[in-house]
Amino acid sequence: MKELLRTTDPVKIAMATALLEGEDITVFELDVHMSILDGSLGILPRRLMVADADLFMAQAVLRDNDLLDE
Repeated sequence: MKELLRTTDPVKIAMATALLEGEDITVFELDVHMSILDGSLGILPRRLMVADADLFMAQAVLRDNDLLDE
């Protein structure tokens, strides 16, 4: 598993997940429960993870939609 995206923005997470699932790329969201513990203050980021083999394609999808910060 490789980290694709780390953000505190729930809209960005939802958009990235929808785009990747539309391309048949399986996405795993980590730290969901930890970010809930901060009381919705946006302190703790969530991470999107993809399989090693899907990383290149997933980065291209997010880059094409201006969701990948590099």
